[in-house]
Amino acid sequence: MTPATAENTVKCVVWDLDDTLWDGTLLEGDELHVPDANRTLVRVLDEHGILQSVASRNEPGPAEDRLRDFGLDTYFLHPQLGWSAKSASLRTLLDLLNISADSVLFVDDSEFERAEVARELPEVRCVTREKLHELVAGGRVLPRQVTADAARRREMYQAEDRRRGHEETFQGPAEEFLSSLGMTLRVRNATEGDLDRAAELTRRTHQLNTTGITFDRDELAELVRDPGHRVIVAELDDRFGTYGTIGLAVLSTGPEWTIRLLLMSCRVMGRNVGTALIAALARTAAAHGARTVAHFRPTDRNRQMLVTYRFAGFAVVSRSEDRVVLTMPEDRIPAVPGYVRLVTDDTATVLSRPTQEVTR
Repeated sequence: MTPATAENTVKCVVWDLDDTLWDGTLLEGDELHVPDANRTLVRVLDEHGILQSVASRNEPGPAEDRLRDFGLDTYFLHPQLGWSAKSASLRTLLDLLNISADSVLFVDDSEFERAEVARELPEVRCVTREKLHELVAGGRVLPRQVTADAARRREMYQAEDRRRGHEETFQGPAEEFLSSLGMTLRVRNATEGDLDRAAELTRRTHQLNTTGITFDRDELAELVRDPGHRVIVAELDDRFGTYGTIGLAVLSTGPEWTIRLLLMSCRVMGRNVGTALIAALARTAAAHGARTVAHFRPTDRNRQMLVTYRFAGFAVVSRSEDRVVLTMPEDRIPAVPGYVRLVTDDTATVLSRPTQEVTR
């Protein structure tokens, strides 16, 4: 199967069921069968980070039972089963998945249903299952590159649903809620396998980003090989699953370790793990006999990151029109918040680490 060009990449495929995902009509008591080509395609789409759901005129219970019987139920997020217009089902999915209509492929055997969706949601691409297979084979659907995070995108959505349900029912202070998540932050040197996701983070993350500098994959690879630089990635897990790679730091090293870029994915906004990442960087620098310096370039969206630096103990040493330079006093290296467990690669030589930090 051929990868898609960037402009044609699809984020979600929404399947009808009767005579589309499976052969036969459930309500008519037909013997249902999922073609092997459809089974394979569902798996391939999932492995390439393309979300999938269902919009079908069927009773929820029996339809869900059959999806479970076929071993396909876990692939589909928020199945829309019932008697609403298909366009209404798709609007619900767009809201639940937080994606745009132009990133969705709707697959249905019924010309009437495709026309109804095309009229109400003209940005959604509406196709038959035969056309879907043709588009995939022709390189119009699958992304060219699949990061580790993309390959588990569906699982991360499912984990976030469980997490949101817990948050909605939790009663207590914010810090108790954070403690209840059981978060583990893993901070390590980037490897070859991290570079696509790291480059993606520099392109997509604007709010929780200290300088707005972007790096492509080749530039990051060069920095990884450069003994005068460190490229650091941070991964976050909790009791509900993984958030994936959510943080990136690019540092120049020497007598001072300067954080040229620090960013956090918006998917962890509100988890307050920025201080733990900064603590890991400052402790590693101290272990190498260096003090930590940070650069901040203000934009119209990133003031929160300057607040994060100041809260972590950085002091401003100079300001210009386009840059703030901060330094971490040697006696002010921040403690790791009690609600997150920190696991690092190379802070073994740091003395008096807090008990929640683990060094591999």
